[in-house]
Amino acid sequence: MKDKEVRIMFKEQLVERIKQAKDNGELLFIEELNYAKKQEIIDEKEVNVLDPKKRFFDSYIERGDKETENFLGTESASEFFEQPITYFKQHINEFVYIESVWFDQLNVESLSFEVDDLFRTYDCLIGLKQPKKKEKEIKAYFMSIFTSDEARLSPMFNQKDGLWEINFTLDYIEGFSEDMKIGEAFSLIYKVLFDLIIELEG
Repeated sequence: MKDKEVRIMFKEQLVERIKQAKDNGELLFIEELNYAKKQEIIDEKEVNVLDPKKRFFDSYIERGDKETENFLGTESASEFFEQPITYFKQHINEFVYIESVWFDQLNVESLSFEVDDLFRTYDCLIGLKQPKKKEKEIKAYFMSIFTSDEARLSPMFNQKDGLWEINFTLDYIEGFSEDMKIGEAFSLIYKVLFDLIIELEG
């Protein structure tokens, strides 16, 4: 998909959701609201900000075994996201796979999360639908948001699927804390990817 098509689609989604604000009273989360204001789509007084905890409550969450990739079970988002992020260190053998309409709108076609066995860092792996020519911009974006040289980034373009498979460390991104809940960690991941898409649009 061409960058221009992605940009138009995203803006159209925002405009449509803003129209629903009059009926709902609440509509946008902070990332979408800030973007809409920046693009002069809305006035900041037009919509209220939704509780960020609610963003992923309708997500599909699947736990798997890292070594065998065997299915271990599904989880209720409203309950699982209230657990501390240290859950993953206590269950080092597990990874979680997440599906959400919020990631879909960013052209994130897959997302998994786990603790690295060797470095004990919290790592996110995504499949991002973006052209191969975006490699330089993708790398530059992550380098600009990492807060330490110890952060790891591994972007690889999957020619067959036309996807960027990007593995990045969450620990060294501003806003991360090992005291946060799983839901808060995924809100941070969303912000990282939201800002990435905006950056790629130019």
